[in-house]
Amino acid sequence: MGEAAIVIMALLFVAFVALGVYAAVKVVKATKRGVDRTITQARRTVEDTTLRAKSYGQGGVSGELARLRLSLRTSMRATQDALQAGAAEDASLKETLDLFRRLSAHGQELDEDLKRMERDPDRSRVASHLPELRERTERITHSADSLRWAARDRARKFAEDDLSSLSAQIDLEAGALRHWSAGPERTSDSGDFTWPEAGGAASGPGRKQAPAEEQQPPAITARDPRRTAYPWEKAARPETTN
Repeated sequence: MGEAAIVIMALLFVAFVALGVYAAVKVVKATKRGVDRTITQARRTVEDTTLRAKSYGQGGVSGELARLRLSLRTSMRATQDALQAGAAEDASLKETLDLFRRLSAHGQELDEDLKRMERDPDRSRVASHLPELRERTERITHSADSLRWAARDRARKFAEDDLSSLSAQIDLEAGALRHWSAGPERTSDSGDFTWPEAGGAASGPGRKQAPAEEQQPPAITARDPRRTAYPWEKAARPETTN
């Protein structure tokens, strides 16, 4: 019996150690991914800032190459963010994302060509390739912009349709709430029927009228303070007693 307990405790110890190692590895990997994303973002920010400075501060071939790269990166990044955000709520955009991934392959290839042109010392030869590079950039950015604006138009149309439907429902409900002219007592063709008063007792010809003080309408109770208030509601002022 004692040996069995020792074996069980040893197995539990090994399991706890393995679980701890697994958790530690997961934490290290998650931390590494976070650091990699931070480094990538920092490198991207520095590169964009450098391209922006070159595009405004330099002329000629170097300035044109910087402007093309900056235009390409800005358009592709904006489209990627818009499609990824929209795909979380609209499943139809997943196919659009597939098209954008194929377009991104062409965009990355163009960006690498522009990088090589920036490092090429033969500026006259680079200048001869500028028209072709400019055309490729315009074609890719135009396609990316078309996808981005189509996705935004789709999201805006869905939002407008939902708002129109909601407004129609609210108008119907508001109209129903305004029909207060019809009293609580209603008659039917099958015979006289009187709706019971608050308290459950029915009124009729044979019922003795209650005293005036008993016929007073019930007092309006305060709103339950536990109910969640909406942001646009004003806070109720506390009642004061003299």
